[in-house]
Amino acid sequence: MRRRQRPRGAIGGRFSHYDRAVPIYEFECAECGERFEALVEAGTESAECISCGVAGAQRRLSSFGTSRQPTASQRRRMEDKRGTNRDGARTRWKEGMAKRRGKPGA
Repeated sequence: MRRRQRPRGAIGGRFSHYDRAVPIYEFECAECGERFEALVEAGTESAECISCGVAGAQRRLSSFGTSRQPTASQRRRMEDKRGTNRDGARTRWKEGMAKRRGKPGA
């Protein structure tokens, strides 16, 4: 039986250039003002604009997405850390549940 040969430059069945870090950077073109993202080599400072084609679009600092609202458990931990009294919230929750169930007062 003949063994299947890997393509030249392949490592573990993948081509060797796939193991390099290729981050997504955000760029802004000085000519047209277009902001765009591109997959480029790590450390790249400029790229060709995808809109007007002019070389030299400068890399910008990208912001990353975060949730601005803490989860319920994070809120509880923050309240516990600050010593916030949650009795008011518990009372409002009980009153709200009672209204939904159609019962007067909690």
